[in-house]
Amino acid sequence: MILNIDGIEFSYTSVPVLRNVKFHLEKGEFLSILGNNGAGKSTLLKCINRILKPHKGTIYIEKDEISKLSRVEIAKKIGYVAQRNENGRFTVFDAVLLGRKPYIKWDITEKDIKIVNEVLKKFDLEKLALRYLNELSGGELQKVVIARALAQQPVVMLLDEPTNNLDLKNQIEVLKIIKDTVKEQNIAAIVIIHDLNLALRFSDKFLLLKDNTIFAYGGMEVMTEENIEAVYGIPVAVETCRGVPVVIPL
Repeated sequence: MILNIDGIEFSYTSVPVLRNVKFHLEKGEFLSILGNNGAGKSTLLKCINRILKPHKGTIYIEKDEISKLSRVEIAKKIGYVAQRNENGRFTVFDAVLLGRKPYIKWDITEKDIKIVNEVLKKFDLEKLALRYLNELSGGELQKVVIARALAQQPVVMLLDEPTNNLDLKNQIEVLKIIKDTVKEQNIAAIVIIHDLNLALRFSDKFLLLKDNTIFAYGGMEVMTEENIEAVYGIPVAVETCRGVPVVIPL
């Protein structure tokens, strides 16, 4: 088991946002978190990453309890891509190099440079390496931010709507890179995503949130028409097109 979430609860002031959230991930698994706006999806990622401190429950990554790790130790284990990202006066290369910060003690090493170049190549960002972030399109910037998280070489990746600002081609390419990396490096990824069809195409597991707690959790068996309608409040059909499951609103 690479990640174990046991009974997480969190509230903003007196308003409960997460109640008794429990699930786990194994190495090589890609999990999509699904649910309506306000269901607590982003809050859950921030609790896992210790940006927010849960009021109850424990989180273990590998054999370590997150609450007992330093920020640097957490950064070595968790790569986090937020929903909104800054685009300051960094070049693309330097922005991705920031992903190596938890490992840099005195100076940048050849290994750091090699990892950054490999990640830039994966995302087809080599030609943009010396461009500044504020000169990029929204889609290009999103790919840079995901590339920076991969450069951390984490054991768990947390991605909050990583396909935002990406066209259809880049949505497929980016999620495929994440999926392939999860399998190749034997790590895990948790992705918040609104497009159910992209979730179905790439995910091994699904976590459906409703009313601030888990409505369903598991593999394809939980992605039923009944569960999707109960969570999203709209009737759907789940069909198969050329071997790929798709959700069709009715």
